[in-house]
Amino acid sequence: MSSREQVLALLDEGHSYETAGRLLNIPPGQAYLIATGRPADGSDNPHPEEERGKPVLPGSTQHLVNPPAINPTRDRKIVAWVKDRATRELGERA
Repeated sequence: MSSREQVLALLDEGHSYETAGRLLNIPPGQAYLIATGRPADGSDNPHPEEERGKPVLPGSTQHLVNPPAINPTRDRKIVAWVKDRATRELGERA
């Protein structure tokens, strides 16, 4: 589990919540939660006094929650394997 000190140190170095999360191997929304004590999905409605001195982002933080997954739809190695397999299958039937 990453600590608040680790997240804050990365933010102090100029990292964003996204890059801090990547460096700590945690989602950016979790980095935001650890640093601020607030969920990034906006489900919290704190008093402005509660935010004083915390690294709270202005505006919406929704982009930190459920970042898009990296799921490539094609892999050249797989396409090559399928083509090779299809060629062999057609060759065996001839």
